[in-house]
Amino acid sequence: MQGMSERQYAAHVGLSRGAIQKAKAAERLVLYPDGSINAAASDALRAETTDPSKTRKPPPPKLKPVPEAAVAAVGDTLREQGLAVPAVGGGTTFLQAKTANEVLKAQERRIRLQKLKGELIERARALALVFRLAREERDTWVNWPARAAALMAAELSASCSEATGQQITVEPAAMQKVLEKHVRAHLDELAEVRPDFR
Repeated sequence: MQGMSERQYAAHVGLSRGAIQKAKAAERLVLYPDGSINAAASDALRAETTDPSKTRKPPPPKLKPVPEAAVAAVGDTLREQGLAVPAVGGGTTFLQAKTANEVLKAQERRIRLQKLKGELIERARALALVFRLAREERDTWVNWPARAAALMAAELSASCSEATGQQITVEPAAMQKVLEKHVRAHLDELAEVRPDFR
């Protein structure tokens, strides 16, 4: 066999076997004496006799519009890494988008690894822990004047008596009231502090 079969030629030109059979019947193909198809000569003949307006053109690729937020995210990621950022309104190249995607994947893997190692915890868990610790600290300070007032009253009474040479007594209850007043004022100030967890 010298040339191609109908099936081989159909695969060669990207048409169906039925279309090749129609072209053969219309004598638009060059055949060898054994009936096989001369591919080079048939290609040239088909190019001459085929009306370009009747040829199927592949449809243009459908491009989806990229949201501005995605383009901005690519720019932000590249900027964080010190890489070239797309010009405003100039669009993003495929290479820039791919680079930003790879950077984000690497950052995500690093965060996952830090979680697995216990170096990173969930934000809600951290807030709950800080809240619990702050409450314990507050409760300790609220109870402190009752524990410290008697000791401070005794020390003040002793030091005042030594300084003046007279017996001076500081009442523990009065000392406790004064301490509670100052501790509560300080705790009220601390309650105004609102940490920014952004």
